[in-house]
Amino acid sequence: MRLRLARGLFALSAFLVCASALAQQSLTVDQLLSFIRSSIKLKQPDRQVAAYIAKLKLSEQLDARTVEELQGEGAGPKTVAALNELASASESLPKPQPKAAKPALPPIPPPPPEEQQEVISEMREYAMNYSKKLPNFICTQVTRQYYDRTGTESWSTAATVMENLTYFDQQEHYKVMMVNNTYVNLEHDSVGGATSAGDFGSLLHVTLARKADAVIEFDHWATLRGKRCYVFSYRISSGNSDYNIRYEKDLRIIVGYHGLIYVDKETRQVLRVTFEAEEIPLSFPIQEARETLDYDYVDISGQPFLLPLKAVVRMRHDRYLTKNEIEFRLYRKFSADAEIKFDAVTPDPLPEDKEQPSK
Repeated sequence: MRLRLARGLFALSAFLVCASALAQQSLTVDQLLSFIRSSIKLKQPDRQVAAYIAKLKLSEQLDARTVEELQGEGAGPKTVAALNELASASESLPKPQPKAAKPALPPIPPPPPEEQQEVISEMREYAMNYSKKLPNFICTQVTRQYYDRTGTESWSTAATVMENLTYFDQQEHYKVMMVNNTYVNLEHDSVGGATSAGDFGSLLHVTLARKADAVIEFDHWATLRGKRCYVFSYRISSGNSDYNIRYEKDLRIIVGYHGLIYVDKETRQVLRVTFEAEEIPLSFPIQEARETLDYDYVDISGQPFLLPLKAVVRMRHDRYLTKNEIEFRLYRKFSADAEIKFDAVTPDPLPEDKEQPSK
């Protein structure tokens, strides 16, 4: 108790010395704000603070709004009354000068045209051979399905689906194992809700294939998961597209699409692809469809491979929205006797990876 009292007395003494020094000079509004906020933080007596404010002189105009803000931050009633008097006395003084904005850092210049074309060429080559270089493997795919009937992104949970995903001979095979932590035996298309497929290279391949004739341009620099990235925009017309949207079982259309491709500056490998459908006929039930697919390095039998990490798929039918958050877990090398055992509890969601501006 004595130690606390001694500290309190020391803080009060220091405050009084500071206040006495301030009373002997004309203050700017910023200096006054700093003084008041310090008194609030130190929990100085309201009467004492008000007495010293009465001795202060300002070099700038203090307005009523600033006093209200200080009251909201915790200034006492006597302090507020003293500040209002100070505001009235300073009405004829010049208004505070606006703070100079911090100079914005100049944007990083885009890479030279030759470098851009070199990266685009490497992207195409990478996408063409990506699937061929992948090993046969199995993994767990966790899909969290959400819906919103209002069109305001007020999401409700529809289902959580865990699947055994096998990648064999460059083909994806799905087997639903659990829905809402209950074991089931279903096919991929039998779960209901929005579904997607092709995340293990086929979407990347058809986007960057020569026949797609994508218009690719450098868009900006970014940092993703700590890696500096080239970010390229692209656009593919419906006439050259293999991107299809299916509604229920009978309706399917091929649409054009556009998006961004994030390429690791050091390795020239693709870390993220975004897709957004365009040229959707007005008569088709789904009016919007878009996806973000992230890749990251995964160890399989002691060797690193760049494989899908997670994806977010969104669709809209009138005001009805759906969102699937998909994660790929527990990668293992495929063998005839390999299997994945599911826990009874769904794993926690992976953290969101937001793009950061490059410095």
